[in-house]
Amino acid sequence: MHKFLPLTLSIFSFAFLFGQKPDSVSKSQEIEFEAVEIIAYFSKQPLLGLTSSAQNISSRQIEIQQTTTLLPALNTVPGIRMEERSPGSYRLAMRGSLIRSPFGIRNTKIYMDEFPLTDAGGNTYLNLLDPASISSIHVLKGPDGSLYGANSGGVIRIQPKGFDVNKNQGSLLLGGGSFGLFQEQLSIQRKVNDKYSFSVDQSFTRSDGYRENSALDKKTFQTAHNLQYSKHNELRILALYSDLHYETPGGLTEFQFKENPTMARPAGGPNPSASEQNAGIYNKTFFGGIAHDAQITKNLSHTISIFGSHTEFENPFITNYEFRTEKNLGLRTYLSYKDTIKENIQWQMQLGFEGQKGWNEIENYDNNQGVKGNPQAKDNLDNSQGSYFYRAMANLYKRWTIEASVGLNQAKINYNTLFPIAQNSSGAINFGNILMPRVATSYLITKTLAVRGSISKGYSPPTIAEVRSSNNTINTELKPETGINYEVGMRWETSNRRFIADVSLYNYKMNNGIVRQINEDGADFYVNAGEINQQGIEASVWAFILKPNSSRFIRKLNLQSAATFNYYRFGKYQVKENDFSQNKVTAVPDWVLSNTLTITFPKRFGLNISHNYTSSMPLNDANTVFSEEFHLVQLKGTWNWKISSKLEIQFFAGIDNLMNEKYSLGNDINAFGNRYFNPAASRNYFGGVKLGF
Repeated sequence: MHKFLPLTLSIFSFAFLFGQKPDSVSKSQEIEFEAVEIIAYFSKQPLLGLTSSAQNISSRQIEIQQTTTLLPALNTVPGIRMEERSPGSYRLAMRGSLIRSPFGIRNTKIYMDEFPLTDAGGNTYLNLLDPASISSIHVLKGPDGSLYGANSGGVIRIQPKGFDVNKNQGSLLLGGGSFGLFQEQLSIQRKVNDKYSFSVDQSFTRSDGYRENSALDKKTFQTAHNLQYSKHNELRILALYSDLHYETPGGLTEFQFKENPTMARPAGGPNPSASEQNAGIYNKTFFGGIAHDAQITKNLSHTISIFGSHTEFENPFITNYEFRTEKNLGLRTYLSYKDTIKENIQWQMQLGFEGQKGWNEIENYDNNQGVKGNPQAKDNLDNSQGSYFYRAMANLYKRWTIEASVGLNQAKINYNTLFPIAQNSSGAINFGNILMPRVATSYLITKTLAVRGSISKGYSPPTIAEVRSSNNTINTELKPETGINYEVGMRWETSNRRFIADVSLYNYKMNNGIVRQINEDGADFYVNAGEINQQGIEASVWAFILKPNSSRFIRKLNLQSAATFNYYRFGKYQVKENDFSQNKVTAVPDWVLSNTLTITFPKRFGLNISHNYTSSMPLNDANTVFSEEFHLVQLKGTWNWKISSKLEIQFFAGIDNLMNEKYSLGNDINAFGNRYFNPAASRNYFGGVKLGF
């Protein structure tokens, strides 16, 4: 780590020095870069004056990385850590630990426009999305349950293509790479007239995977429509269907990891191997929603969205074969009133409700080498979540923003066991009503320097996957995670926005933290870990080092750097006779650093270089096993050939894991039998062609 810090500091210093405006450059010669805006708190807002720690990821930032996954783009955001255990198997944590997310996403609320992708049971199938179908990603970090329901890490809002189409355009991508990778993406956006636009996005991705039993087969279809059918009314429709299958190779011991990282989990004791059991995930999901915006008067508007999903889920696992049918239905609606007092005081308020209802049928059978056997357990679980919210905000003299909001959140699970012993009456787990307030402010000291602060309450009830985990037992003892987050931050940008810097400091003390445990069969279950103290520093730098076309050899040179420091410790935490109090929180690295350098050369050549450093982290609560630190370097080169005013071809090629690091991504937490490690791919290559029309 000490060898790497000088390099990182030098990169930040380099960005700072070259981001400044030279004294010899006159005002008329300056390049004015657009202000960054983010969709937050019911409308687009300039990032400089926002009261929360936030970041915007554009479709361009997604495209300059490897186009099969969102992982490289999301990992440029400090405070977010995304992992891919094998192709298609995502884990994501935002200001939290991955100890709650062995197979997905916890503590973070994710939306597609006004439609929660996070279902009523708390699960988010982010791997159903294709990166090419996304217009932008807006990240709000820190607890925000006052407006967005249960979460303690933050909110991610994904904007699909089709809702903001400025011109007719389309693309067809064909690519391939190492380990049998093949990718096809078709994306079409059409602005029919000033009142109607739509998009159609379709993709197919397959891979054999780096490891044995890690193949991927993914098909997606997405369409979005925006219709302004009158002067004051707008309708948006989104529909997504995804057919996903990926194999799960399972964890290895440290010896197996070093001896042969390409192997799948071998047989052990009474349990067969992952390959023998055809371990994997099958997920067929339809997700859709309809949103309506109405401008009732000059000051008053109303938004309502209705959304739902249907999932057929299969998971042949080492010890069982699980089938899940998940149905979800929800509603989000709010009134918004905005007004101006004189010229210098603007204020607004919102009042609304978001609710979801879920129906889950879960069945487990013996797994006879990928074939369903005798039944083990059958349960029905119905869950509901509701949130009433109110927000008021005032902007004084275009300099000082003050806002306060509060949400009343409710969560409940009804369950009924059908097998092995059928119950005549159902049980219920009621997590009660909880108030989640947030108070925040932002002040522009100058036109280019802003400071901010906030106090907010986080709340995250156990998900369906945690209450009824792979040990086939309904855990009625789990309690929701709660806590108070204190945060301060600062943003600064140069007058022409060639250089932007952002830093945040937060302190979040969580009560009843939920931690994953593994039994002797390899099945997981969850317990409350008492206190978890989360303190962190997040810093970001964006620098347009060279003005466009100011050099004969380099047309553009942009740098984005991010640093995350986590000081996460258990408070009082004891499991039976084991006392883990004051230990480092499992699966949280102290440091995560990233740098992305984008270079545009003459003749339409481009090069993107990205680097990610992740320090070592504990893999069990006892802090007796740690992963090793790693540096991940990725390259992608492009050449654009403009055939005509409407037709362009891009050829691209790239290298993943340039330094051929031997590292584990998506470690198994508190793993039984010391099977902690999921080896990531060695150095590999990809390339292809993209036709734009």
